[in-house]
Amino acid sequence: MMFSERLEIAAARVAGHLRDVLAGYPDQPVVDAMRYAVQGGKRLRAFLVMEGAALHGVAPEQAVQAAAAVEALHAYSLVHDDLPCMDDDDLRRGLPTVHVKWDQATAVLVGDALQTLAFDLLADARTHPDPAVRIALVSSLARASGAAGMVLGQAQDIAAETAGRPLTLEEITALQANKTGALIRWSAEAGAVLGQADTGPLRAYASALGLAFQIADDILDVEGDAEKAGKRLQKDAEAGKATFVSLLGLEAAKVRAQNLAAEAEAALSPYGAAAESLREAARFVISREN
Repeated sequence: MMFSERLEIAAARVAGHLRDVLAGYPDQPVVDAMRYAVQGGKRLRAFLVMEGAALHGVAPEQAVQAAAAVEALHAYSLVHDDLPCMDDDDLRRGLPTVHVKWDQATAVLVGDALQTLAFDLLADARTHPDPAVRIALVSSLARASGAAGMVLGQAQDIAAETAGRPLTLEEITALQANKTGALIRWSAEAGAVLGQADTGPLRAYASALGLAFQIADDILDVEGDAEKAGKRLQKDAEAGKATFVSLLGLEAAKVRAQNLAAEAEAALSPYGAAAESLREAARFVISREN
Protein backbone atom coordinates (compact mmCIF):
# COMPACT_ATOMS: atom_id res chain seq x y z
CA MET A 1 0.00 0.00 0.00
CA MET A 2 1.30 3.46 -0.93
CA PHE A 3 2.20 5.99 1.76
CA SER A 4 -0.54 8.39 0.64
CA GLU A 5 -3.13 5.64 1.03
CA ARG A 6 -1.90 4.72 4.50
CA LEU A 7 -1.98 8.39 5.50
CA GLU A 8 -5.54 8.73 4.23
CA ILE A 9 -6.66 5.55 6.00
CA ALA A 10 -5.18 6.71 9.31
CA ALA A 11 -6.75 10.15 8.87
CA ALA A 12 -10.16 8.66 8.10
CA ARG A 13 -9.98 6.24 11.03
CA VAL A 14 -9.10 9.01 13.50
CA ALA A 15 -11.68 11.40 12.05
CA GLY A 16 -14.34 8.73 12.43
CA HIS A 17 -13.27 7.95 15.98
CA LEU A 18 -13.37 11.59 17.03
CA ARG A 19 -16.74 11.95 15.36
CA ASP A 20 -18.08 8.94 17.29
CA VAL A 21 -16.66 10.20 20.58
CA LEU A 22 -18.09 13.69 20.15
CA ALA A 23 -21.47 12.28 19.10
CA GLY A 24 -21.97 11.36 22.75
CA TYR A 25 -21.53 14.95 23.93
CA PRO A 26 -24.38 17.43 24.55
CA ASP A 27 -25.79 19.29 21.58
CA GLN A 28 -24.24 22.68 22.37
CA PRO A 29 -22.42 25.36 20.33
CA VAL A 30 -19.13 24.61 22.09
CA VAL A 31 -19.39 20.96 21.02
CA ASP A 32 -20.28 21.96 17.46
CA ALA A 33 -17.15 24.11 17.48
CA MET A 34 -15.09 21.19 18.80
CA ARG A 35 -16.28 19.03 15.91
CA TYR A 36 -15.41 21.86 13.53
CA ALA A 37 -11.92 22.30 15.02
CA VAL A 38 -10.89 18.64 14.66
CA GLN A 39 -11.88 18.29 11.01
CA GLY A 40 -9.36 18.31 8.17
CA GLY A 41 -5.59 18.50 8.32
CA LYS A 42 -2.92 15.98 7.32
CA ARG A 43 -3.22 14.06 10.62
CA LEU A 44 0.52 13.37 10.50
CA ARG A 45 0.70 12.98 14.28
CA ALA A 46 -2.09 10.42 14.24
CA PHE A 47 -0.35 8.60 11.40
CA LEU A 48 2.85 8.40 13.44
CA VAL A 49 0.93 6.89 16.36
CA MET A 50 -0.81 4.33 14.15
CA GLU A 51 2.33 3.31 12.27
CA GLY A 52 4.47 3.14 15.40
CA ALA A 53 1.82 0.96 17.00
CA ALA A 54 1.67 -1.32 13.96
CA LEU A 55 5.45 -1.84 14.21
CA HIS A 56 4.89 -3.23 17.70
CA GLY A 57 1.90 -5.44 16.93
CA VAL A 58 -0.72 -3.11 18.41
CA ALA A 59 -4.10 -3.36 16.65
CA PRO A 60 -5.38 -0.21 14.94
CA GLU A 61 -8.63 -0.44 16.91
CA GLN A 62 -6.55 0.09 20.05
CA ALA A 63 -4.02 2.57 18.66
CA VAL A 64 -6.74 4.88 17.38
CA GLN A 65 -7.43 6.03 20.95
CA ALA A 66 -3.94 7.52 21.34
CA ALA A 67 -3.98 8.79 17.75
CA ALA A 68 -7.26 10.61 18.36
CA ALA A 69 -5.91 11.98 21.64
CA VAL A 70 -2.92 13.69 20.04
CA GLU A 71 -5.08 15.06 17.23
CA ALA A 72 -7.50 16.53 19.79
CA LEU A 73 -4.61 18.12 21.64
CA HIS A 74 -3.04 19.43 18.43
CA ALA A 75 -6.41 20.92 17.41
CA TYR A 76 -6.66 22.68 20.78
CA SER A 77 -3.23 24.22 20.24
CA LEU A 78 -4.27 25.53 16.82
CA VAL A 79 -7.52 27.01 18.10
CA HIS A 80 -5.68 28.91 20.83
CA ASP A 81 -2.75 29.79 18.56
CA ASP A 82 -5.15 31.46 16.10
CA LEU A 83 -6.66 33.77 18.75
CA PRO A 84 -6.08 37.55 18.43
CA CYS A 85 -3.98 37.54 21.61
CA MET A 86 -1.65 34.96 20.06
CA ASP A 87 -0.98 34.75 16.29
CA ASP A 88 -4.26 36.42 15.29
CA ASP A 89 -5.19 34.28 12.28
CA ASP A 90 -8.55 34.24 10.55
CA LEU A 91 -7.96 31.19 8.36
CA ARG A 92 -7.02 27.63 9.29
CA ARG A 93 -7.07 24.61 6.95
CA GLY A 94 -8.81 26.80 4.40
CA LEU A 95 -11.70 27.63 6.74
CA PRO A 96 -12.49 30.51 9.13
CA THR A 97 -10.80 30.00 12.49
CA VAL A 98 -12.97 29.07 15.45
CA HIS A 99 -12.98 32.53 17.02
CA VAL A 100 -14.01 34.03 13.66
CA LYS A 101 -16.82 31.53 13.02
CA TRP A 102 -18.04 31.67 16.64
CA ASP A 103 -16.34 34.09 19.06
CA GLN A 104 -13.23 34.34 21.21
CA ALA A 105 -14.84 32.97 24.38
CA THR A 106 -16.08 29.90 22.51
CA ALA A 107 -12.62 29.40 21.00
CA VAL A 108 -11.00 29.45 24.44
CA LEU A 109 -13.51 26.91 25.75
CA VAL A 110 -13.13 24.71 22.67
CA GLY A 111 -9.39 24.60 23.19
CA ASP A 112 -9.85 23.77 26.87
CA ALA A 113 -12.33 21.01 26.06
CA LEU A 114 -10.18 19.45 23.33
CA GLN A 115 -7.16 19.42 25.62
CA THR A 116 -9.04 17.58 28.35
CA LEU A 117 -10.60 15.25 25.77
CA ALA A 118 -7.08 14.10 24.84
CA PHE A 119 -6.37 12.94 28.38
CA ASP A 120 -9.84 11.43 28.72
CA LEU A 121 -9.13 9.27 25.66
CA LEU A 122 -5.75 8.13 26.97
CA ALA A 123 -7.14 7.29 30.41
CA ASP A 124 -9.86 5.09 28.87
CA ALA A 125 -9.33 1.34 29.31
CA ARG A 126 -9.75 0.90 25.55
CA THR A 127 -6.37 2.60 25.07
CA HIS A 128 -4.55 -0.23 26.86
CA PRO A 129 -5.62 -2.86 29.41
CA ASP A 130 -2.64 -2.04 31.65
CA PRO A 131 -3.25 1.11 33.75
CA ALA A 132 0.52 1.68 33.97
CA VAL A 133 0.72 2.04 30.19
CA ARG A 134 -2.20 4.46 30.18
CA ILE A 135 -0.56 6.53 32.93
CA ALA A 136 2.71 6.55 30.98
CA LEU A 137 0.89 7.94 27.94
CA VAL A 138 -1.00 10.53 30.00
CA SER A 139 2.08 11.76 31.85
CA SER A 140 4.29 11.88 28.75
CA LEU A 141 1.66 13.80 26.78
CA ALA A 142 1.28 16.23 29.69
CA ARG A 143 5.01 16.91 29.58
CA ALA A 144 5.12 17.15 25.79
CA SER A 145 2.23 19.58 25.63
CA GLY A 146 2.83 21.69 28.74
CA ALA A 147 5.39 24.12 30.11
CA ALA A 148 8.23 21.70 29.38
CA GLY A 149 7.15 21.23 25.75
CA MET A 150 4.67 22.80 23.38
CA VAL A 151 3.46 25.59 25.69
CA LEU A 152 7.06 26.48 26.51
CA GLY A 153 7.82 26.73 22.81
CA GLN A 154 4.82 28.96 22.24
CA ALA A 155 5.89 31.19 25.13
CA GLN A 156 9.41 31.36 23.72
CA ASP A 157 7.97 32.31 20.34
CA ILE A 158 5.87 35.12 21.85
CA ALA A 159 8.85 36.37 23.87
CA ALA A 160 10.96 36.48 20.71
CA GLU A 161 8.58 39.04 19.20
CA THR A 162 9.60 41.62 21.81
CA ALA A 163 13.20 40.51 22.39
CA GLY A 164 14.62 43.38 20.36
CA ARG A 165 16.81 41.03 18.32
CA PRO A 166 16.30 38.00 16.07
CA LEU A 167 16.82 34.59 17.62
CA THR A 168 20.03 32.72 16.91
CA LEU A 169 19.98 29.40 15.08
CA GLU A 170 20.56 27.58 18.37
CA GLU A 171 17.69 29.46 20.03
CA ILE A 172 15.20 28.85 17.23
CA THR A 173 16.15 25.18 17.09
CA ALA A 174 15.43 24.85 20.81
CA LEU A 175 12.18 26.81 20.46
CA GLN A 176 10.87 24.62 17.66
CA ALA A 177 11.95 21.43 19.42
CA ASN A 178 9.44 22.48 22.06
CA LYS A 179 6.69 24.18 20.05
CA THR A 180 6.42 21.66 17.21
CA GLY A 181 8.81 18.83 17.95
CA ALA A 182 7.52 17.72 21.36
CA LEU A 183 4.13 16.53 20.07
CA ILE A 184 5.73 14.88 17.05
CA ARG A 185 8.11 13.00 19.35
CA TRP A 186 5.23 11.91 21.57
CA SER A 187 3.26 10.73 18.55
CA ALA A 188 6.12 8.63 17.22
CA GLU A 189 6.94 7.11 20.60
CA ALA A 190 3.33 6.33 21.57
CA GLY A 191 3.22 3.14 19.49
CA ALA A 192 6.26 1.75 21.28
CA VAL A 193 4.74 2.69 24.65
CA LEU A 194 1.53 0.88 23.68
CA GLY A 195 3.62 -2.13 22.66
CA GLN A 196 5.68 -1.87 25.88
CA ALA A 197 8.85 -1.74 23.80
CA ASP A 198 12.00 0.40 23.62
CA THR A 199 11.12 3.94 22.47
CA GLY A 200 14.73 4.84 21.57
CA PRO A 201 14.69 4.31 17.78
CA LEU A 202 11.38 6.11 17.33
CA ARG A 203 12.53 8.95 19.58
CA ALA A 204 15.62 9.46 17.42
CA TYR A 205 13.47 9.27 14.29
CA ALA A 206 10.99 11.81 15.59
CA SER A 207 13.61 14.27 16.83
CA ALA A 208 15.02 14.57 13.31
CA LEU A 209 11.55 14.46 11.74
CA GLY A 210 10.18 17.26 13.92
CA LEU A 211 12.99 19.64 13.03
CA ALA A 212 12.71 18.75 9.34
CA PHE A 213 8.96 19.44 9.57
CA GLN A 214 9.53 22.94 10.96
CA ILE A 215 12.23 23.82 8.45
CA ALA A 216 9.87 22.68 5.69
CA ASP A 217 7.18 24.92 7.23
CA ASP A 218 9.55 27.89 7.08
CA ILE A 219 10.34 27.09 3.45
CA LEU A 220 6.64 26.85 2.64
CA ASP A 221 6.09 30.22 4.29
CA VAL A 222 8.42 31.69 1.66
CA GLU A 223 7.67 29.57 -1.40
CA GLY A 224 4.26 28.10 -0.68
CA ASP A 225 0.82 28.75 -2.11
CA ALA A 226 -1.54 30.26 0.46
CA GLU A 227 -4.54 28.51 -1.11
CA LYS A 228 -2.89 25.09 -0.82
CA ALA A 229 -1.60 25.88 2.66
CA GLY A 230 -5.05 26.97 3.81
CA LYS A 231 -3.61 29.83 5.85
CA ARG A 232 -1.90 33.18 5.43
CA LEU A 233 1.79 32.91 4.58
CA GLN A 234 4.87 35.11 5.09
CA LYS A 235 3.66 36.37 8.46
CA ASP A 236 7.04 35.73 10.10
CA ALA A 237 8.89 37.72 7.46
CA GLU A 238 6.41 40.59 7.82
CA ALA A 239 6.95 40.56 11.58
CA GLY A 240 10.74 40.42 11.22
CA LYS A 241 10.94 37.10 13.10
CA ALA A 242 13.90 34.80 12.65
CA THR A 243 13.21 31.53 10.82
CA PHE A 244 15.41 28.73 9.56
CA VAL A 245 15.21 30.32 6.12
CA SER A 246 16.21 33.79 7.34
CA LEU A 247 19.10 32.34 9.34
CA LEU A 248 20.36 29.70 6.90
CA GLY A 249 19.18 31.00 3.56
CA LEU A 250 16.61 29.23 1.39
CA GLU A 251 18.89 26.71 -0.33
CA ALA A 252 20.81 25.84 2.83
CA ALA A 253 17.51 25.36 4.68
CA LYS A 254 16.39 22.91 1.99
CA VAL A 255 19.64 20.97 2.31
CA ARG A 256 19.30 20.92 6.11
CA ALA A 257 15.74 19.56 5.83
CA GLN A 258 16.88 16.84 3.41
CA ASN A 259 19.72 15.82 5.73
CA LEU A 260 17.35 15.63 8.68
CA ALA A 261 14.91 13.49 6.70
CA ALA A 262 17.76 11.12 5.86
CA GLU A 263 18.75 11.08 9.54
CA ALA A 264 15.18 10.18 10.47
CA GLU A 265 15.13 7.35 7.96
CA ALA A 266 18.44 5.98 9.25
CA ALA A 267 17.09 5.87 12.81
CA LEU A 268 14.53 3.29 11.68
CA SER A 269 17.14 0.70 10.68
CA PRO A 270 16.28 -1.61 13.63
CA TYR A 271 12.84 -2.16 12.12
CA GLY A 272 13.99 -3.04 8.60
CA ALA A 273 11.42 -3.00 5.81
CA ALA A 274 8.51 -2.91 8.28
CA ALA A 275 9.15 0.81 8.85
CA GLU A 276 9.06 1.82 5.19
CA SER A 277 5.88 3.88 5.63
CA LEU A 278 7.62 5.92 8.35
CA ARG A 279 10.58 6.46 6.02
CA GLU A 280 8.16 7.71 3.40
CA ALA A 281 6.67 10.03 6.02
CA ALA A 282 10.10 11.65 6.45
CA ARG A 283 10.30 12.22 2.70
CA PHE A 284 6.72 13.53 2.66
CA VAL A 285 7.42 16.05 5.42
CA ILE A 286 10.02 17.90 3.35
CA SER A 287 8.14 17.74 0.05
CA ARG A 288 4.59 18.64 1.13
CA GLU A 289 2.72 21.68 -0.16
CA ASN A 290 0.67 22.44 2.94
